[in-house]
Amino acid sequence: MADPALVIFDCDGVLVDSEPLSLAVLSRAIAETGLTMSDDEVRAAFMGPTLDQIEAGVAQRLAASGRALPDGWLERFLADRAEAFAAELLPVPGAREAVEGVRRARLDACVASQGRIAKTQMTLALTGLTDLFADDRLFSSTMVARGKPAPDLFLHAARGCGQPPERCVVVEDTVAGVRAARSAGMRVLGYAGTHGAAALAAEAAEPFGDMRDVPALVGGMRVAQT
Repeated sequence: MADPALVIFDCDGVLVDSEPLSLAVLSRAIAETGLTMSDDEVRAAFMGPTLDQIEAGVAQRLAASGRALPDGWLERFLADRAEAFAAELLPVPGAREAVEGVRRARLDACVASQGRIAKTQMTLALTGLTDLFADDRLFSSTMVARGKPAPDLFLHAARGCGQPPERCVVVEDTVAGVRAARSAGMRVLGYAGTHGAAALAAEAAEPFGDMRDVPALVGGMRVAQT
């Protein structure tokens, strides 16, 4: 594999600790429709898909019992989630050090998130990480035909940053994200936060537990190949 030139960071669960807040708000929003789902069921079904997929999945489950998704449900969920983020959202420990360390190693860095650009900008601003990425280094699944686990988003981010897939390293915390990166032909560092080290390793990611280790993990390959 060629020396790395670009590190592609997922956002939710990698840079910002948004997953627990999102899950709590989504679980409440689903319960308000009359559906009964445990937090584990909500996480398995809806943590990772796009907003359109979440809305469609909830609507499908309601339709199975002869009910319809209430008008404005998604908009209310987004508003409640934004309120929770504004009150409680924090960066993932070590996220700033990870990105700054990558840059000190003279590597480019970008964000490739399943979420919309507006959400990424909001969460980075709330956690004090906005200065780490220019707008042209933010990429969203809304920019491509297929989100994760398809490779489209990571390939789009690589093209946008002017790098071939073999020179990209992806930092991900979800099985879907790891599959997307591997399908794109990229090396993957699996942050063991959301899914745990074993699940990520099973998908051929290199699991790790501290975001501060990212520059050394990426740099280790550079040293080994010099």
